[in-house]
This record gives sequence, structure tokens and C-alpha cells, in this order.
Amino acid sequence: MEKLIIPEQDIINALCVYISRKKQVRPEEVEVELMYDDDYGFSAESYVNGRKQVLIAQNIIEALRLWMEEYMNIDPYIGIKLVLDDEQGIIAVTR
Repeated sequence: MEKLIIPEQDIINALCVYISRKKQVRPEEVEVELMYDDDYGFSAESYVNGRKQVLIAQNIIEALRLWMEEYMNIDPYIGIKLVLDDEQGIIAVTR
């Protein structure tokens, strides 16, 4: 399979769906901010009903797997790598 690049907006959408299922709200009720830190790597903050939850890179990958399987009809267990791109922001690349 060829390399697939998942843009930042799709990562955010995947996280909104992922969190909405865990919190039993609609995806539209979830706000997500992706972050990268040289010391801690990739993470995200989600906000639901005024409450913040910090997500680590593994949570982001888990959300992407859900997104890939249900919305893109792609095998979710292919390798996924988060990448900080100068032009595109935070993206995911499959191997």
C-alpha cells in the first residue's frame, strides 16, 4: 500500500469522534487543539462542556485508527506516524 498523508484537520476530526464516543456527546460538542513540544512530543487538549482532557500521542493514534476504519475504510493497523510539518502543521503518515 502506498503512503497516505492524513492532514491536520482529519486528525482533529478523528479526535472529536473519539472523544465524543468516550464522553457520550456529539462530535460537534468537542473542541480539540493539537500540540507539539520538543520534550514531550505530540499531544492534544480536548474540551467538552468546559472540561479539559489532555491526550497523549497514543490516544491520537487510537483515534486515527477508529477514523481510518470507519470513515476511510482502510486497515487501521498499518503503521501510523505523527509528523510535524513546516507547511501543513501536524500530520499523520502511514507506512
